[in-house]
Amino acid sequence: MSDQDGRSSTKQRALARTQERRALMALPPRRRMDALVEAQDARALVRSLPAEDLYTTIQEVGLADASELVQLVSPRQFQTFLDLGSWERDTLDAHRVLTWLRAARGEEPGEFIAKLEKMDLELLELVLRRFARVHSLEETPDVHVEGVTLETPEGKYLVELTVEGAEQAALRTLVNDLLAQNPFEAVRLLEAVRWEVPGELEEQAFRFRTARLADLGFPSPEEGASLFAYADPERFPVRGHATRAALLPPGERVDYLEAVVRALDEDERDALEGELRLTANQALVAEGAEPGDVEAQRSVLEMVRDVLNLGLEHATGGDPERAVDVLREEHLKRLFQLGFSLTLKLKFRADRLMRLPLARVEGVPLLFPREAAGVSALRQRRPRRALKVDGAEPVPFRNRRELAESAELLSRAEAQVVVLGALLGGTRDAADEAVRGLGRPLVEVGVEGLFTAAVAHAVRTGEARVAPVPQRGLAPLLAALFTGTPEAPAVRPEARSRAREVLAAAVPPQAHAELDRLLDVTFERLLDELGRPFLSGTVLPTVAEALLPLERT
Repeated sequence: MSDQDGRSSTKQRALARTQERRALMALPPRRRMDALVEAQDARALVRSLPAEDLYTTIQEVGLADASELVQLVSPRQFQTFLDLGSWERDTLDAHRVLTWLRAARGEEPGEFIAKLEKMDLELLELVLRRFARVHSLEETPDVHVEGVTLETPEGKYLVELTVEGAEQAALRTLVNDLLAQNPFEAVRLLEAVRWEVPGELEEQAFRFRTARLADLGFPSPEEGASLFAYADPERFPVRGHATRAALLPPGERVDYLEAVVRALDEDERDALEGELRLTANQALVAEGAEPGDVEAQRSVLEMVRDVLNLGLEHATGGDPERAVDVLREEHLKRLFQLGFSLTLKLKFRADRLMRLPLARVEGVPLLFPREAAGVSALRQRRPRRALKVDGAEPVPFRNRRELAESAELLSRAEAQVVVLGALLGGTRDAADEAVRGLGRPLVEVGVEGLFTAAVAHAVRTGEARVAPVPQRGLAPLLAALFTGTPEAPAVRPEARSRAREVLAAAVPPQAHAELDRLLDVTFERLLDELGRPFLSGTVLPTVAEALLPLERT
């Protein structure tokens, strides 16, 4: 066989393994595990797969039901399982280590011993320190112990097991295995257990673990954070025209990353999958999640795909057919930074808004509820968008239309601060005094109530001021606002025009468009909640006070 034929055959085998792995990972977890352990050459197949994929399968199925799969893995793969599944930040969970060891022990002692030998000695020492006491029979021949004990062959040490149940049985088997495999090394291990400082052991084990995780693509926290660094979108070359006309229709979504995958050849797809895994690992570290947290992995991978889609949509000008060319020219990390920076631009703008002197009064943003929720969502550590549903949690951005909608919301919010700040007097002192004059905390009155009070005074007295409406003036106000019948109520045109004229005179011209919108919203709300009851003769002051502050008598 020629070298070229050999290379071709190797490539074909590698391609077949890749396709097999993809097919396996596409199966539901239980069926995936069954396919692995029931394969014709199960051990070879399992050991050809990435340890991270096997770990995910085990976590999805449950370790208690996946021991047969754990027993098939290589010592190096098992070491990865311990690295991923036995730590909480920089603290080792010895119970988890023992649980993994219980799962790994099968009917072939040699396989189990090979896994033990691959483990860091520090891990074994920490497990033994946690669950056993080692007594020197030379120092204390008549040592008193309770419970199960094991004596070393030469009679030097007595190992007292301090756990019960299944963990005790697992630990007893572990110590017997160590003594049977290499009594001399086992005794040295027990000596170390007696004298080594636990903190130093754990620190050393953590360093070893950190180095191995780095080889798997889990970087330092500093490097992980660099994934979220700002990269000015204006400096990124756009292959198409990133115009408003290119935005997706509402409710429609294009998966640019999937479009790329379909267009790549097998080698390119393999490289992309590897780069995507590394990017997700970097994001996982940056988010402060544990590398072995499968739920966090799933959540972070979804976030990474969303951000990459944002970057690809921007870089292609909204043309999915250009996505593969973009990806062939750019690293995923840069595309991720591009997508994330598109959201950061909105966050920076929201932060600037809320630093304005009159952006808050009494700690309350001078924003209507929807705009307040939108600004709050944008100011999160990872900017998000608020849904138009009261009480709903903010969600990630998934396309440029959603970015554009949040940009429009920000424009409204910026104008609202101008409108409300002007109506409150234009200075901090004047605003504080006006809000104190409402008689109730602003958090109770609400920004909508504050603006409604200004509308009410504009209609009643022709003044642009924020103050409670006198109880005796409520009926004349409603009469000035509404006309028609209970079945067909309407806002008087002269009331709308008078309010607009009075308030526009107090508000800077650049905010007049938002002022008009707020007037429309406010008159519609007043009509819905007060117009029909007033025309029916059933308006109660308590109902009116829920919409605007009334002067208490």
